[in-house]
Amino acid sequence: MIEQDTIKLLRECDAGIKMGVKSIEDVEKYVKSGEMKKILSSCKSEHERLEEEIDALLEKYKDDGKDPNPVAVGMSWMKTSLKLGLHATDAIIADLMTDGCNMGVKSLSGYLNQYKAADEKSKDITKKLIKLEDRLATDMRAYL
Repeated sequence: MIEQDTIKLLRECDAGIKMGVKSIEDVEKYVKSGEMKKILSSCKSEHERLEEEIDALLEKYKDDGKDPNPVAVGMSWMKTSLKLGLHATDAIIADLMTDGCNMGVKSLSGYLNQYKAADEKSKDITKKLIKLEDRLATDMRAYL
């Protein structure tokens, strides 16, 4: 049970990180504020560092990880493209990023509760990812 919950939790983190990195990449070219660019770049780097940790653990369990739900990716892309295509501002980017972070925190918190038998290392990574998403949402408030 521990191994199965661990793998499932890591897979959800993997998908969440991929979604987060993709979302940052989708908005980067529209950002005007130098400080906002730094915040997003730093967050993306931290996501990628956690991704490496998760990949190493999944490899140990002989698991390939998980891609984000294609429907969620498509909906996110459509929303981002529509909003930024009409009028790209840092406030709109902050709004999009805040919504994404809040969904990530909600989903990851649910998975943390669902996969209670996961090992502590995987739970710690999940908590780090939740804090990272929460911090980005907080950082984006200055641009709303």
